[in-house]
Amino acid sequence: MMIKLYPHQEQSLTQTKSKTHVAYYLDMGLGKTFIASEKANELGQPVLVVCQKSKIKDWVEHFRKHYRLPVAVINYDLIWRRKEYLEWRDYTLILDESSLIKNEMAKRTQYVLALQPANVILLSGTPTGGKYEELWSQCRLLGWNISKMLFYDHYIVTEKIDAGGFPITKVVGYRNVDRLKLKLRQHGAVFMKTEEVVALPEQVEIETTVAASKEYRQFKRERYLKVHQTELIGDTPLKQLLYERQLCGHYNKNKIAALKDLINSTNSRLIIFYNFNAEFELVQTITDRPISFINGAGTDLANYENCQDSITLVQYQAGAMGHNLEYANIIVYFTLPLSSELFEQSKKRIHRIGQTKTCFYYYLLTEKSVEGRILQVLKERRNFTDALFKEAGG
Repeated sequence: MMIKLYPHQEQSLTQTKSKTHVAYYLDMGLGKTFIASEKANELGQPVLVVCQKSKIKDWVEHFRKHYRLPVAVINYDLIWRRKEYLEWRDYTLILDESSLIKNEMAKRTQYVLALQPANVILLSGTPTGGKYEELWSQCRLLGWNISKMLFYDHYIVTEKIDAGGFPITKVVGYRNVDRLKLKLRQHGAVFMKTEEVVALPEQVEIETTVAASKEYRQFKRERYLKVHQTELIGDTPLKQLLYERQLCGHYNKNKIAALKDLINSTNSRLIIFYNFNAEFELVQTITDRPISFINGAGTDLANYENCQDSITLVQYQAGAMGHNLEYANIIVYFTLPLSSELFEQSKKRIHRIGQTKTCFYYYLLTEKSVEGRILQVLKERRNFTDALFKEAGG
């Protein structure tokens, strides 16, 4: 079956016509899967796709439907356990969401860098999440053999800070960014934003505040709480943050009531983003509407596809990247992520090519709580954990 490409997709392929190592850093929703598969078909060699677990079926069906190339598809959590791929030669490696190999110390990244493909195709809508220091591994895969030390010397500004008595190196800025992007383009990278290609509908953000529970206030004051036979002990900054987020979420009856009211206010499809398994279980107890889900246990989008009043529950780590959910135009954030990249990616699940309606984003925020600070930091395109440790370090 022939694939009909959009002009911007044809343009991306034309820009990389003569290259065997390429990166398509296109905004979410611009069809990177089609560009990558067409490039792989052009290169004409067997394909190894590495992607998130929830996207394996999509990649397999895509290649089966449109191409005759031999293809293997595996997820990032398994790839480094499969030593046989280290022996492969003469194939095309596709890394879907290549930002997932940003940590060069991680086993998955070290394994991927040890592979020996003839061709490489990197895909990401947020290759750095605003952090250029996380590009080094991808530079190596594009064939730019710059050392990490030299990369930092040329493009990254750092300083030493004190974190609880321990000196750590902190990235505080960037230099020569235009030069960096030029070098990446010379090594096969294509950058493209949605607004350069197509006019998408308006995005409207709505913050809904709910009262904090007395349990939240008690825990914040004492850093200890026994709730539902479970002891919450905030003896470290990360544990305190974890339990404050949970007390703002599934432990907060006021937020549960606000979510129920929001669900009952519309018969339209809803996408609800959440963090913790308890939140997933909770939503199913407050509505009898048809449920779909994307989470660590799997993906079931049958009700999303077939029922106009469906609710689709999406766990950030499993579903914030790579899924097309433009049948819906409303996202509810029951709780927020800590990752700026996951936050930005989540918004694009509905705001993409094919969407014809205004997109609404409802943030359910517990007042006078950590959630307000989290949202502020995410809107600055920073990870909240980075802000947390910066505050801890003074």
